[in-house]
Amino acid sequence: MSTAVIIDAVRTASGRGKPGGALADWHPVDLLATVLRGLVDRTGIDPGRLDDVIGGCLSQVGEQAVNITRSAVLAAGFPHTVPATTVDRQCGSSQQATAFAAQGVLAGAYDLVIACGVELMSKNPINAATLGKDPWGPLLAARYPDGLVGQGISAELIAARWGLGRDALDEFAVRSHTLAAASSASGSFDGEILPVTGAGGSTHAVDETIRPGTTLDGLAQLKPAFADEALGERFGLTDWRITAGNASPYTDGASAVLIASESTAAHLGLIPRARFTHFAVTGSDPIEMLSGVIPVTRRILARSGLGIDDIDTFEINEAFASVPLAWQRELHADPERVNPRGGAIALGHALGSSGTRLLTTMLGTLEQTGGRRGLQVMCEGAGMANATLIERF
Repeated sequence: MSTAVIIDAVRTASGRGKPGGALADWHPVDLLATVLRGLVDRTGIDPGRLDDVIGGCLSQVGEQAVNITRSAVLAAGFPHTVPATTVDRQCGSSQQATAFAAQGVLAGAYDLVIACGVELMSKNPINAATLGKDPWGPLLAARYPDGLVGQGISAELIAARWGLGRDALDEFAVRSHTLAAASSASGSFDGEILPVTGAGGSTHAVDETIRPGTTLDGLAQLKPAFADEALGERFGLTDWRITAGNASPYTDGASAVLIASESTAAHLGLIPRARFTHFAVTGSDPIEMLSGVIPVTRRILARSGLGIDDIDTFEINEAFASVPLAWQRELHADPERVNPRGGAIALGHALGSSGTRLLTTMLGTLEQTGGRRGLQVMCEGAGMANATLIERF
């Protein structure tokens, strides 16, 4: 069986996902195309050698519709012989794209492939695809007659179940911004960020979502974002804890990873940075949809034969602070190894891009700290989760 290796990984700096954000004037096709072109230029490969490009995107509507990855491949100037497809596993879309790409290499179907992702939430907010529409249908509604809920309510349910108070959530948010700000100031992100220059001539190269001055006192002033009397009665929620401060912000961004078989890398003179060792995906309760990070971690550890202490760094997506905190309570991981450069609360969660963004950051962390193994875990809408385990060369 082939070995699937990571040759390089890049991302844009995060942009605030609202009008006026640093990336808000970009067309998402152009943003992803720029990252694809930048990845190819950094590695020096002939893009005509690519067997496929697999991208992730959640809101595949409007400017992000009609297989955005194929549009980006053509916009990047790659030969039209290079195919592309776009997948949707909600927030884990580009992590799933990475798994499909690496598994294609392991199966011998691919020699050289790019996994990538993009989301411009400034133009396509998380509910853009369902406005005025019923995305569920009568059969699903019959199975859940009380109705499915949004992710904010799920985050509240997790906080309640694991006894995570408002102070604990806000403290975690402060930690995320503090670590991300320190990493940005020290240049730790420089190797992973691809500066992009917009039509107006301005270059974006620093994460716009980091708030270095975040304090507990400041976060305490924020009101709960998802308080709902009817849902409170349904679930017995009275102490609402999730705010805009302890959740990830709307974000714009794109990211990409070049994956090859080890033999192809050697033939092309490419130096692998890490290899994929294990993958896992699972479904979970679609009401408490974000807790799937716990069983999927147990599944990938069981498959690998490793214990939690065998992992040198973790990237547990900070969609909401309650998710990594509940995960940590259950898995008992060393907190110093969890999101050591900050997470999505500070660095943003550009939905379709987040999977390859987390992988890019995790790879850089392993290289800068000398760590060997990294585990990336992502919670996903409708109750799913992905896990990816890599080993640095």
